[in-house]
Amino acid sequence: MSLPNCPKCDAEYTYEDGALLVCPMCAHEWTVAETNAAQAEDQDAVIRDAVGNELQDGDTVTVIKDLKVKGSSIVIKVGTKAKGIRLLPDATDGHDIDCKLDGHGPMKLKSSVVKKA
Repeated sequence: MSLPNCPKCDAEYTYEDGALLVCPMCAHEWTVAETNAAQAEDQDAVIRDAVGNELQDGDTVTVIKDLKVKGSSIVIKVGTKAKGIRLLPDATDGHDIDCKLDGHGPMKLKSSVVKKA
């Protein structure tokens, strides 16, 4: 049986200590159940649009509400299309779509403000 790498520092030197898994590199302790839950969460990390449709790289989406661009006076109007989107599942700021908007250029959007075209 192969033990998983440490979820905190990704070291491969983990060992079992009773019911816990321990990392000797960073002293992080966790259970096998936490590892299984994290793996299931990674598999369920599907990005969906405002309506609930699953998005994939290369899709075309449409903006569903007027968006003010931070730091400028530009407004992205309802119905603006973005073709060939790229998904960013590891985005920490919530902007999980990288795209080029017609008439506005490259931009990052939140999946909650678009729908699949």
